[in-house]
Amino acid sequence: MVRLFVRHKVSDYAVWRKAYDGFDAVRIKLGAKGHAVYRDVEDANDVTAWHDFDNLEAARAFASSNDLKAAMKSAGVIGAPTLWITRPT
Repeated sequence: MVRLFVRHKVSDYAVWRKAYDGFDAVRIKLGAKGHAVYRDVEDANDVTAWHDFDNLEAARAFASSNDLKAAMKSAGVIGAPTLWITRPT
């Protein structure tokens, strides 16, 4: 298992959250197993989400998918996200 973290700024958290929740079926289709969302305590539009995948290849495919890029754009993501992939030790 690997965990993909995605951090980005959004223009409006409520709009972003609705789009994020609406992307759930696609996220699952692309291999995401679990997820959680966090907001910065001082900037509610600074969002970090994590998603679990069976392997590194699935996480990378998800991160580079056109479906994800389109969803992020329509959800009001500002700029490029910061991505990192981890594995439990």
